[in-house]
Amino acid sequence: MEIAFLMDPLESIAPIWETTSHMMYECNQRGHTVYFLEPHDIYIRKDQVVARMRNITVAPDQPMERYWKDAIRCLKNEELVFETVTGLDALFLRKNPPLNYQVMEFLAPVERQVFMINSTTGQVLGNSKLYILNFPGIIPETHVSRDPARLTKIIDEFGGAMVVKPLQRFGGEGVIKVSDKDRENLVSLINYYVKGYKPYQEREAIMVQEYLSDVKTHGDVRILLLNGEILGAMRRRAKPGDFRTNVHAGASVYRHKVTPAERRICETIRGRLIEDGLYFVGIDVIEDRLVEVNCVSPGGIPRINQLDGIRIEAAVIDFIEEKVCAMRAKRDGGQQN
Repeated sequence: MEIAFLMDPLESIAPIWETTSHMMYECNQRGHTVYFLEPHDIYIRKDQVVARMRNITVAPDQPMERYWKDAIRCLKNEELVFETVTGLDALFLRKNPPLNYQVMEFLAPVERQVFMINSTTGQVLGNSKLYILNFPGIIPETHVSRDPARLTKIIDEFGGAMVVKPLQRFGGEGVIKVSDKDRENLVSLINYYVKGYKPYQEREAIMVQEYLSDVKTHGDVRILLLNGEILGAMRRRAKPGDFRTNVHAGASVYRHKVTPAERRICETIRGRLIEDGLYFVGIDVIEDRLVEVNCVSPGGIPRINQLDGIRIEAAVIDFIEEKVCAMRAKRDGGQQN
């Protein structure tokens, strides 16, 4: 099969701990042709969606670090491959957030002709922190507004700590804990986040969410889902002096066995995820409540693999192969009819 990865520059990735590199490695091990491209490599030629790619298929059975060096070397030695996107079997959309909406627009017309993980439509919907509002009853109390007075009143009436989350950032960037006990700083922070100095229509809406205190002691749980089914999980605990559990913010990871309550959360969201084409996602859970759905470039495979002694990437590529075969059979059957 011909499988492409649209992602960040290879040189910027530490392959041992990156989910994308492990999935690329698995594809290479199975003898698939692996391509690399970046967002600016997608364009339109004679009404067709075309990609400028590099063939980074290298010798199998190498240690990860040596495999990655060989893949990077291909960027310098190999000719660019210009191919219509529909000539691919599968396309991984693994560019780290923020989401590149122009790429989604370019690829949307052909996503029924090449299997994409995750779908362009699904990523546009799921990229927003507001996506969790599709699942009322299993999320913390949540408010979104661009009105500083309204947000301050919400926090006052809540009477406890809350978390402020900018809607378009990632990796824990800009996430802070606030409360009504420090009102002077609270008012200043809320005004800063919503850009309260601007006219109302130009302000930035932000999310204010109930602070779940269990995160301080036990952290959160990252669960990886494939086609709505649980692949694996890990617990993440913030570094001392912080409450953010993002690994990029310095959190530590621990082995975790998924609880019945967490399984119910996964069952609740499964149908919607599949409907939206969000096949491979990472969800974050605190105190048995869903706090975030990560679909743009969900991570966690290498760490969960290490903690549990498994190879999650194998299941992901099995799924890709099955989906591609099903698409081929449907296409070939339609042509015969």
